[in-house]
This record gives sequence, structure tokens and C-alpha cells, in this order.
Amino acid sequence: MLKHFLFLSLLVPILSSAQIKITLKISISQKTTDSLFVAGNFNDWNPKNEAFRLKQKDSLNYTIALNLPKGSHDFKITRGSWEKVECEKNGRAIENRNLNLTVDTSMSVNVANWADNFKQVKQEYHYGDHVQVVDSAFFIPQLNKHRQIWIYLPKGYSKSTKKYPVIYMHDGQTLFHANPPRADEWAADSIMDSLIRDGLKEMIIVGIDNDEQDRLKEYNPYDSKYGKGEGKAYVSFLVETLKPFIDAKYRTFKDAKNTAIAGSSMGGLISLYAILKYPEVFGSAGVFSPSFWIAPEIYADVSANLSRLKNNKIFFVAGDLEGSEMIEDMKKVHSILNPDGLNKNMILVEKEDGKHKQWFWHREFVPFLKFIAK
Repeated sequence: MLKHFLFLSLLVPILSSAQIKITLKISISQKTTDSLFVAGNFNDWNPKNEAFRLKQKDSLNYTIALNLPKGSHDFKITRGSWEKVECEKNGRAIENRNLNLTVDTSMSVNVANWADNFKQVKQEYHYGDHVQVVDSAFFIPQLNKHRQIWIYLPKGYSKSTKKYPVIYMHDGQTLFHANPPRADEWAADSIMDSLIRDGLKEMIIVGIDNDEQDRLKEYNPYDSKYGKGEGKAYVSFLVETLKPFIDAKYRTFKDAKNTAIAGSSMGGLISLYAILKYPEVFGSAGVFSPSFWIAPEIYADVSANLSRLKNNKIFFVAGDLEGSEMIEDMKKVHSILNPDGLNKNMILVEKEDGKHKQWFWHREFVPFLKFIAK
């Protein structure tokens, strides 16, 4: 479960126009030879990011000063990996710590214990019989990597001969409903099942697992301070390798009108890029809480590809509790695509209670599905 926290992405840039200084003072209960790090939604939950290494004051006390945007930020303390994350004294996992920044402040944190001091039992998850693993190590020639690929087939798939629309989605690890239930999942299959029962047309969902270590690069088509962007190659993989494989193995409609792409945070960024570059492949896109801050080049790409998006649908959604920069960046992109607000194919949804959380994307997946099904 701890690693699933990795899949939450950055809300806003470390360097921003509205920065708040926060000083974290960390106390631990026993000495360690390991370095300590802070991992949060401000650094893609990287448990060993050198820029977020704590400074040691003495054997039991550490500190770090950060400049973060106003708003809510979640974090935990690690000793360099999620196997060595902080926990309660008895070994139980703790909830994410939270900062709600409005003014410069400091916060004291007491680390009671570490997860690796306790025997960890690997949780075995089970999924519905209509959620399957296509391949646990599908080769990505464009990146020379392997990745697990999932597929959701409507319950009526095996009893029919008809073809189905397809939605390609990122962060496959948290995409489908697991048993025992997880707190951090889209449960996209459960939503689809429910909507199909209510009359929505059936669709296939293909989930692609992310790269836990290089997600910030893999879902970014541009270079950034976090490394050389691999997003262009990743999207090429979806178009040139994965989609042809899925179309050959399963009964799908291959045209753009029946092919969508969707994701959240960095997955929202790469979904928008995919439809910009391949509007003839992806007819619609779900852009959930997009991390546009890391990719300022996206605005120029949106402007350059306006004429190619006449018949495409894009659904933007984010929450006010994700930070003002998130909303502002999303509105900026939407205003380029739909300057007069009259294009009903370009939808922007702003939710007052929305957070950078799986439950939010789970909820907003419903209107997205209804939108692309029209």
C-alpha cells in the first residue's frame, strides 16, 4: 500500500510566484545511519530526492527548509525508500501528514518508528474476472522498457461478437478496483459496470502501469529539471505499438471517434499531449488535475495544433483544493482551445471540494465517461 502513495503527482512547481517558506523540524526515536528525506505531492512522492534530503542537526534531530506554493500539501518522512517510510510506534502505516500553507511557518514532526523494523506482509490483491493482465512485462521498444498492461472488458464481451470503443489510461496500478479494497484507486471498472447497467454504451479500458522511478520523465514530453522527457516516446508507444496490439487481439473500433485517452496529474499532461499530436488516433481525452506547471511548452503546442482539433473532445477537471496554480494553468490551456467558450467539445470543470486524490478522479470519471459517450 505504501508504494501507491507514489502515484500521486506534483500539484505545482517548486518555484512559483506565490511561495511560502516552511521549515520542518524532524525528531526520530533512535539513531540511524541512513539519510532522511521528505517525500510529498510537491516532489512526485519520490522517497529519495536529493533536493529534499534533511539536514542533520544531531543524532536524533533533522531539519529542512522548503519554499512551496500556498495551499494544501501532503508528505511523509522516509529513509530513502518506501520500505523505510515512517510509521506508528506499533508498525501501523500512518496517514499522510498535511501542510495547509497560507503564511511562512514551521512544523515539528515526531517519527515514532520505521516500517522496515516490522515484518511486512505483501498484500495480495484480487480483481473482477473481467479485469485481466494482458502482459506482465509488455515490451516498450520506444523506451527499451517493459511494463504491465491491464484490460477491462465489459461483462458482456465474452457473450457477444460486437466491437467496442477503447479508453487508454495511465497509472494502471491504481486504475481498477481491488479486493481487499484500497483507499487509493480509481475503481474505473466498478464505475463502468455501474454506468453500463444504467444504459451507458459499453467500452474497453486499457491500463498501462507507470514507471515508479521515472514517472516525472515518462509522462513529460519535454525536458525539465527532473530529467530528459520521455513522453514523446511513451505516446509513440501507445500509438505505434500498444494500440495496434490491442486492436488485433480484441474486438475494438479502431477509429479516433471510438478511441480515448485519460489520466490524472502527470497523466493528465501526457493525455493532452497525446491528443494534440495524434488527433487522428485519439478522438477524446480526459485531462484530470493536469501538471501543466512542469511543462510550460504545452501552451505553444496547444496553440500550434488548434486547427487539428476541430472534431476532438477534451474534458478538463481540477479542484480548488489542489492549489490556485493548478486551476489557473488549466484555465489558460482551456482558454486557448475554447476562447469564446462556445465549443461544447472542450469542457472545463472546476470543483470547490476537489483534491489531488484518487477519490476525486474516481468521482469525476463518471461525467467524463458520459461526455465521451455522447
